[in-house]
Amino acid sequence: MRIDFITLFPEMCQAVMSESVIGRAQKSGILEVNCHQLRDFAFDKHKRVDDTTYGGGMGMLMKAEPIALCFENICEQTNERPHFIYMSPQGKTLTQNRLKELSQINNICILCGHYEGVDQRVLDEFVDEEISIGDYVLTGGELPALVLADAVARLVPGVLSNDECFTDESHFNGLIEYPQYTKPIEWRGKEVPPVLYSGHHANVEKWRKENSLLNTAKKRPEMLNEIQLSQKEKQFLEENGYNIK
Repeated sequence: MRIDFITLFPEMCQAVMSESVIGRAQKSGILEVNCHQLRDFAFDKHKRVDDTTYGGGMGMLMKAEPIALCFENICEQTNERPHFIYMSPQGKTLTQNRLKELSQINNICILCGHYEGVDQRVLDEFVDEEISIGDYVLTGGELPALVLADAVARLVPGVLSNDECFTDESHFNGLIEYPQYTKPIEWRGKEVPPVLYSGHHANVEKWRKENSLLNTAKKRPEMLNEIQLSQKEKQFLEENGYNIK
């Protein structure tokens, strides 16, 4: 997979994407990450990529042409048109299901906005979708873009050591993950559930499934409305004090 960032702060994006699991995936050739300085595609000596908005109002707006030129340059490099994403609080909220879909795309380009946003014309002409990481506003699009890139990249085959590293996690199958414990068995009077060190794999798996359901019902009950629960699962939740419609 190739991921391109269009940004005013390429060093920031490159620093984050060069670390840990994602950095190792780049070194092994599984991922390719490129960070493009938008100002390189500006025209004047000051490398301005923003201007005042028509109709008045506070703040500046990112200009269309530098973004278009940068994206077209990326298209020439890849010999194909990447899927173009704009990180925006107006976009659809990012979900694990959308991440799974995006991980199947070979080339993704992410536009990091700033100021009051981006000229609508470049969004209409080039951007395939707008994505939000939540209903709040940040000072720039780099942090949301890095969240998206990291979350997508880790789903690419070979980035993590085993598929179970993400298939067994919260949200992947519509539920919150079960509680987890490590050594020692007893810590400050609190003990790890005995079933987890019993060596009985079937019982461990049963405990994990049940506690994943309970964790979801306790912390994110709205998620249960999005999945198809079996009658047995509904009965189990009801027996534990959670009424499921």
